[in-house]
Amino acid sequence: MVNRTLARRYAVAVAALAREQNAVERVGADLQTLSRVIAAPGLIGDFFESPVIDRPSKERVFAQAFDANAHPIALHALLLLVRKRRESLLRAIVEEYLALERAARGIETLKLESARALDRAERTRLIERLETHYGKKFEVTEVVNPELIGGLRIMIGDRRIDATISGRLDALARDLAQAT
Repeated sequence: MVNRTLARRYAVAVAALAREQNAVERVGADLQTLSRVIAAPGLIGDFFESPVIDRPSKERVFAQAFDANAHPIALHALLLLVRKRRESLLRAIVEEYLALERAARGIETLKLESARALDRAERTRLIERLETHYGKKFEVTEVVNPELIGGLRIMIGDRRIDATISGRLDALARDLAQAT
């Protein structure tokens, strides 16, 4: 189980350093890349998470491998995790860092899930209405899920709006079960 509070503390510290050096986007991109490379199945991920390999060896290998390509803040965050034996926090730190970056820009995540792909005009109108209603800008992810039968499910941060046919059928089934 990943300690989200601890991951957020690391992310806040990394974000503060990145802001000081005006490198917020670059550090975020590099953290994402490092996380993807290390999380990919194979030798790199096994090496990174292995408790058998000593910390100085891991630090040396990662410093040599990523020094020329990664921003120093991102690289030092990775090396600090190795030093403190907190490698498992990397993915959570990246997620928290990106959430902090979005919040600083006044952007929130929005997930649109529908039974079919929305056409461009529908999607644009819907996003504009939601931005006007909530007074926020959104980073939109669209997912097509044929199991929804029809309608739309919207996730805004931790809020969920379910206007799908399958959602309505589930609600009806719950109501009927409670009535008997």
